[in-house]
Amino acid sequence: MAGLYEELLLLLHGVWSRRWIALGVAWGVCMLGWLGVALIPNSYQSKARVYVNTQSLLEDKMGITQVQSQQDLDRVRNTLASAENLEKVVRNTDLSQSVSGPRDIAAKITKLRENITVMAQADPSMIDISAISADTSLSDGANARISQQIVQKLIDIFQEENLSGDRNETKQSLAFLDQQIAARGKQLEAADQRRVEFAQRYVGLLPGAGSISQRMDAARQEINTIDSQLVQAQSALSAMNGQLAGTPQSLPGVGPSGGPSALGQAQANLAAMRARGWTAQHPDVIAAQREVDALRKSGGGAGSGGGGTPNPAYLSIKSMQAERAATVQALSTRKAQLQADLNTMMAKQVDEPGIASEQEKLDRDYEVLKTQYDKLLADREEIRLRGEVKTETGSVQFRVINPPSMPTAPAAPNRPLLLLAVLVLGIGAGVGVAFAMGQLKGTFPTAARLERAIGLPVAGSISQTISAAQVAIDKQRMKWFAGASGGLAAVCLLLIVVEFVQRGMA
Repeated sequence: MAGLYEELLLLLHGVWSRRWIALGVAWGVCMLGWLGVALIPNSYQSKARVYVNTQSLLEDKMGITQVQSQQDLDRVRNTLASAENLEKVVRNTDLSQSVSGPRDIAAKITKLRENITVMAQADPSMIDISAISADTSLSDGANARISQQIVQKLIDIFQEENLSGDRNETKQSLAFLDQQIAARGKQLEAADQRRVEFAQRYVGLLPGAGSISQRMDAARQEINTIDSQLVQAQSALSAMNGQLAGTPQSLPGVGPSGGPSALGQAQANLAAMRARGWTAQHPDVIAAQREVDALRKSGGGAGSGGGGTPNPAYLSIKSMQAERAATVQALSTRKAQLQADLNTMMAKQVDEPGIASEQEKLDRDYEVLKTQYDKLLADREEIRLRGEVKTETGSVQFRVINPPSMPTAPAAPNRPLLLLAVLVLGIGAGVGVAFAMGQLKGTFPTAARLERAIGLPVAGSISQTISAAQVAIDKQRMKWFAGASGGLAAVCLLLIVVEFVQRGMA
């Protein structure tokens, strides 16, 4: 540890003995560094924050989603730094004063594209716009003023892109859709005319609506439905037949006077049903009416020979059996008719395959054109409605949260910090040079160092004797050295003060 301390003292002694060299190098490095810092142009930055409201209650009610508004916002943000918009910035700010031709405008646009930043925050409705002006040919005040003008013009362009851009885009979209609708309308009319001519040409061969295949499919589906209904009706008829077989036609043990009583009972039942509000189409009312009619035809139910009266239950079941039988007959007839039509269409399809194929092709072409035409009409109405909503309600609303700031201090460079850094670098360079020279020269600060270097014992050393005059000279030189060192720090402090004064004047 003592040896390390001794080595450190020897190094410091070597640097101190060459202090004037270190001071001269420090002065040279600092002067060059400070000159370089002074040549760095000041950059003034103006910032603004804009809130863009893309929510609209009317748009939500009318099915115009927020995604479309967000896409419009992204489109404007991406095109804000386009050449056209930047040219507007150049021509409408003080930058136009130094423009003499198209070449100067192109150069200004290139520099603006590098110095303009449009960035969205975590909340996509918040957008930060910033611009930097660092023209060496202009004063600090002019650069600060131009940076504010650039941001303000960008905000104006941002508004114009949304307010007028939506209207122009809507007009262009509607014009394009009108052309497409007119073209599709003519094609649809031509396709419909071909279908009419084809139907008139083969009116006796292809009756009905739709193609043969469509009619055949419809017939097969209806036959399948009728088969299900027919099975149910036949099952109901079979059950009714079984019930009828177990029901006697007349009631034994009742005298001739029982007939009128049975008719009266049947009429009383019918009257009770009507009193309940049942209509004549009600199944029970129909059955009761048939029972009354049957009793009347049989002479009021007066029996002969056998002494019995007609059974009302038998008559009711008989009536319901007739209904079931009629239903089965109607379904069977309908199935036979559909099967005959299906066989006829199959025969036509076999005999005239070209006609069926042509009809299907005409129908398919017509349906495709009609679908496209209807979609174009729906799209046109939606775009027209969206355009009116955005125009009338102002779906994209702007509010400047932070207006463009007027910079009072340059954003870059941080000149006071750079001046201090140059001072530290100059001092370090001077110490480094002094240290390097001490290592390169062949002097030995102590006898022990000399003894280690030559490998021979050193008998002794002679101490330096300084006279009073030499001491006075050394003190004078120390004063000079302290003044030169203090002057270096004073120059750095003066430059920092001048920098702050210039910022205040800007």
